[in-house]
Amino acid sequence: MKRRPLIALGALSPLTAFLPAAHAAAVGQAAPDFTLTDTAGKPVKLSDFRGKHVVLEWNNPGCPFVRKHYQGNMQALQKEAADKGLVWLAINSTEDASSDYLTPPQLGRWMSEQKGVPTATLMDEDGKVGRAYAARVTPHMYVIDPQGKLAYAGGIDSIPSARVDDIPKATNYIRQAMTEIAAGKPLSVSTSRPYGCTIKYAV
Repeated sequence: MKRRPLIALGALSPLTAFLPAAHAAAVGQAAPDFTLTDTAGKPVKLSDFRGKHVVLEWNNPGCPFVRKHYQGNMQALQKEAADKGLVWLAINSTEDASSDYLTPPQLGRWMSEQKGVPTATLMDEDGKVGRAYAARVTPHMYVIDPQGKLAYAGGIDSIPSARVDDIPKATNYIRQAMTEIAAGKPLSVSTSRPYGCTIKYAV
């Protein structure tokens, strides 16, 4: 099973299958609305959460960078988000022809086994939502403010590795954002370099 880690936004050469939308989301602009189906078959619409902060997490259980953060870090962030009244949507844009693809029941079972607690786990097999957000890797992270504008886009933290031991040493941008949101402060970091495995988009 081949995976290509991507460390920086500028490293576009491996992304032959990645074609972002002509007007992809940018920090400070309106976040593209979407409706996706969760792993139980229920439609979930982003705009239904207007008035709340929303975290988007691009997810692929086959990616070692995702597995790194699901050793407890991602689940802790999801719980903290719920405790602070934030919505957390995990999105999987892996095409169904990929060896990493999981069916909705399989992905739902995986999330349950990991004791993940996102608000919803969503399927984006055609990649339209991922491309609208210019999501390149897993885990690529976003924060949307209560007015529906994109407030953060980038990596989960500051150390681009697949090593669990690096988690305590890194600046966790999502936890930092949630802390600042809870304090009523503007986000001190609105963009950072995403890192992880290239999303396997449908061609």
